[in-house]
This record gives sequence, C-alpha cells and structure tokens, in this order.
Amino acid sequence: MRPVEIACDESGSEGENLLGGETDVFAHAGVRISAAEAAACVAEIRARIGSPAEEYKANHLLRAKHRAVLEWLLAPDGPLAGRGHVHLTGKTFFAVRAMVALLAGDGTEEMARTLHRTGPAAFGADRWAYFLTAFTSILRLRPRRGVTTSPEEFFTLVDELAQVPGEAGELIGRFRGGGELVAAYRRRLASDPGVVPALDPLVPAVIHTVRHWSADGTPVELVHDEQLALTAERVLQLKSILGHRLAGVRFVDSRTDARVQLADFLAGVARRIASDELNGRGDARLTGLLRSFVDAGSVWDGPAGP
Repeated sequence: MRPVEIACDESGSEGENLLGGETDVFAHAGVRISAAEAAACVAEIRARIGSPAEEYKANHLLRAKHRAVLEWLLAPDGPLAGRGHVHLTGKTFFAVRAMVALLAGDGTEEMARTLHRTGPAAFGADRWAYFLTAFTSILRLRPRRGVTTSPEEFFTLVDELAQVPGEAGELIGRFRGGGELVAAYRRRLASDPGVVPALDPLVPAVIHTVRHWSADGTPVELVHDEQLALTAERVLQLKSILGHRLAGVRFVDSRTDARVQLADFLAGVARRIASDELNGRGDARLTGLLRSFVDAGSVWDGPAGP
C-alpha cells in the first residue's frame, strides 16, 4: 500500500528541559494536505493578514487584529478541517508521568494525575516544583547549568516528602528504593544512542501522530521540519515501535514546503491556546475550535483538556 505523506512541525520544543524553560506546553502537529492546496492556503493567509514579512509564523495569526483569520483556519468548515491533528503535552504533567513510570511502574496514569493535582497543596508549590526539578536533573546526563541534584540528594527528598501525611505522601513513599532504576536508566541512556530520553516529549508525540494518520491501515511517511532530536537512531527506534505504520521520515525546511508551514501554524497556535487555558487565561471560543484537532491521547491534565 502506498504511504500517505503527513507534514509535521512542533512548537515549544526544549528537549528534556521540561521545567523552568520558555514554554510550559509542547505541541506536535501533522497535516494531510496536497502541496497545491497547502500553497493556496498559505497564500490566502498572507492575503488576509497582509503583512510584508517574508516568512509567516504562528505569532502573526495570534495577534488580536488577525483573530478572524485564526478562527477561519480552525473553523469546522475551514481549510484544515479533517486535515489537521495536534498532540499536546503539558510539560509539568509529563515530568510527573515520567517519574511515576520509572519509579513506581504500575498505575502510571492514575497515580500521575493524583500526584500532579495534589502535590502542590500537599507539599507546598515551591517545594513540589523543587522536587520535580530534582527528578529531571538526575535523569539528564547533562543537567542544565545551575540545576544539578545527585540521585542520593533526590532520594533524601523522597524520604522527606514520604513523611507528609496524606495520599500524596503515601504515593511518594512508593519511590523509595528506586536508586537502581535511575542508575540503570542512566546506563542505558549513556550506552545506546537509540534510547528515547524519558524527559523528551517529541518521540511520544510523533508516535501518536503516526498512529492517528495510519489508523485505517495506511502507512505514513512523515515530511518533518528539520529537527535535530530526531536522529537516525531515533528514527530507527520509531520504526521499530511503529512497524509498517511508519514508512519513513524525510526532513525539509518549512520555508520550502507549504504543507510543513501549515503544520507550523497549527502547532504554534495550539501551543499558545493550550498554554493560555492551562494558566487561566483561556479563550473559550479558540479552545473550542482547537479541540477537534487535539489527540485524545495527549499528555494533558488541565482545564479544557482533549
């Protein structure tokens, strides 16, 4: 069966830097549209916005004066209806899920949601944030500058939080004795370039993108904006996970492919709309329009989720 080409791009990518970075949401978008239709859509966006900029980005669409253009793009009868898909990742929740998956193993989703929702109140927002940052530090072979915690220091924090009365403290107590699990993960990460970092949301999002567009059995070839994190080893890992669903990955410059530029628009506006919703600044109209594009398997535990 001949594969279908899906043009992809992302917004909010900061690698394994999930906490304290520039963005709190990661979005990966894929669009299924012909090159001619994509070029016509980009030309229509340019005509409606009227900016002299050589390259348009999502920020152009997000300006208040271009609200009508954004609503047209996301509308149920708009140019991307049935042709666009977005996988969202709330970065803090992703970190909590990674912690639970590595240190607890079972009950990942339910336990992660409980900790994500109760942790700030149970331990104090600052202490909880420090704890999550410490966890992300011990999983990175090259920690962020000025953010370094040893595994021993992290598990001392585990012991402290486990003594806090209540459900959150009890759940943290299940992380005790996880030092060897962390050490084994770090050994795998250091020795095998194909290992997918537990803290990088890109590969899981790509997997969801491929599964969405191949749900009818049609294999998918990704036409992706240049992305250094998708190394040759990672692409092989993706093919191993997805099998016949993923026919291949081809990298292009978004400036030369109108399909990828549309994916860039969709990812960028989705990230901003979702971030606003997450932080209590949501726009009900835009959130409602976006929802039809959002993958039900998004890593999300916030208001107006998919």
